[in-house]
Amino acid sequence: MAQQENQLDRERFCCSICLDLLKDPVTTVCGHSYCKSCINTHWDKEEERGSYSCPQCRQTFTPRPVLEKSTMLADLVEELKKTGLQAAPADHCYAGPEDVACDVCTGRKLKALKSCLNCLASYCEKHLQRHLQSAALKKHKLVEPSEKLQENICSRHDEVMKMFCRTDQQCICYLCSVDEHKGHDTVSAAAERTERQRELGLRRQTIQQRVQDTEKDVKLLQQEEEAVNGSADKAVEDSEEIFTELIRLLEKRSSDVKQQIRSQQETEVSRVRELQERLEQEITELKREDHELKQLSETEDQHQFLHNYPSLSPLSGSTHSSSIRIRPLRYFEDVTAAVSQVGGRLQDILSDTETNILQILSQVDVLLPQPEPETRADFLKYSQKITLYPNTVHRRLLLSEGNRKVTYMSEDQSYSNHPDRFTGWHQVLSRESLTGRCYWEVEMKVEVQVNVWVDDWGGEEEVEVELRGGVDVAVTYKNISRAGDSGECRFGLNDKSWSLYFDGTSYTFRYNSIITPVSGPVSSRVGVYLDHRAGVLSFYSVSDTMTLLHSVQTTFTQPLCAGVGLYNYRAKAELVKLISSH
Repeated sequence: MAQQENQLDRERFCCSICLDLLKDPVTTVCGHSYCKSCINTHWDKEEERGSYSCPQCRQTFTPRPVLEKSTMLADLVEELKKTGLQAAPADHCYAGPEDVACDVCTGRKLKALKSCLNCLASYCEKHLQRHLQSAALKKHKLVEPSEKLQENICSRHDEVMKMFCRTDQQCICYLCSVDEHKGHDTVSAAAERTERQRELGLRRQTIQQRVQDTEKDVKLLQQEEEAVNGSADKAVEDSEEIFTELIRLLEKRSSDVKQQIRSQQETEVSRVRELQERLEQEITELKREDHELKQLSETEDQHQFLHNYPSLSPLSGSTHSSSIRIRPLRYFEDVTAAVSQVGGRLQDILSDTETNILQILSQVDVLLPQPEPETRADFLKYSQKITLYPNTVHRRLLLSEGNRKVTYMSEDQSYSNHPDRFTGWHQVLSRESLTGRCYWEVEMKVEVQVNVWVDDWGGEEEVEVELRGGVDVAVTYKNISRAGDSGECRFGLNDKSWSLYFDGTSYTFRYNSIITPVSGPVSSRVGVYLDHRAGVLSFYSVSDTMTLLHSVQTTFTQPLCAGVGLYNYRAKAELVKLISSH
């Protein structure tokens, strides 16, 4: 019965918010009592709503009530405390499985408020009071509750490990320092902590400085991104306007040419029809005179015949058909040729313009360096669509497969004259200019003649491999010489071109007439990687894997073209269609 009364007393003098004994008790208009700080905190949360409620009966008040301390209730609580009556701890004050429990509590333990590194024990709020009140215990080191206090005890000597062995980099007790760690560099754990704390401080300063520097870089990158986007948008807008105007001018010129052709057509057709009418009139007149002559010739009366003969009118002037020059289907072909010539020049201008634009675009600086490709998938990210330019191909070479394949022919092909055409060496350049990072592959076929002799005496076979030229896979500046068969025109024999030569059994690298033997697995497919800005040119043997054959580090001063040279009868080379891994 007494226990029930004590429990009832606890409930009567506990705050329903904090579940502890009332502190600075106040009573609301509805008659419920709370700790002053608890009810104020509760009402602070309801400030935005504009009305205030009692946590127990939910009665609302407007405006916020002014609370005065309940002196009588406060005195009563103090008297009860003196008699030993304390509020029962709320359930949330007891230690759960994840909490650190008080080492002093018996029965159901309360949550620890602090752990003492000197006592190696944890204390709840009640049992911590001695450490807060005793002069001797106030010197102890209190930390947040920890379950790892026993790790501070030396397992060998059962002493607190207050020292640190720098030699073995571990905490030890004072007995360890005179035992197995004797002669080692030992200091107090506090001193080591101070030193390492200083190091941590310096490291944090370094990290914080790096964070500040990196944040500045991020802001710069953001500004750079905005600048790049703005500049690109402006360039696209301006370019569209310029190309729209060019298209308008081309359409106007096309319309003017069409109108001029039609006008000249109308004039010429009118002249033809006028002459045709004159000829038809002449035919009619001649037929009439022929009829009169026929009638005269059939007159039987000689007197009448002789009488009428002098009255015949003389023949009118004749337009002979031999004076009319007929040029079948050749009237306006010269116009077509002229327009075609203009188209060719325009195409060359556009190609040169594209080269200049690509060169300018390649100079747009990328702040963060891109990693070098390692796998074939990495190289394919930079795959470049390349086609061969008909205006540069030698007459003995035939282009096919959309100008991606070139074949050596026994007779000249019917190409028109062009100043860009190779006339001596059997070579061809790509239409595209190469800047930035590019990758392409060339599949080659080279004929190798194998001669076999049988010795009549011993019956032994002799085998001879006869090489008949090969294939050049090259890159070159566009201004390489084209006319003639000097070294200035041949891939690899000048300072304007770099070439990997394949004869069917081996490779050699050629630059500026210097020939370098290349070792590596022989494959009919060669991959070419170009990093124009970095000045890197690499050739790879491509099969199931990629093997580096030769690499060049230089400085490219102009945009480059891909090149192919065939020096073998029935040799072939094809620029492979690659699927980018973007």
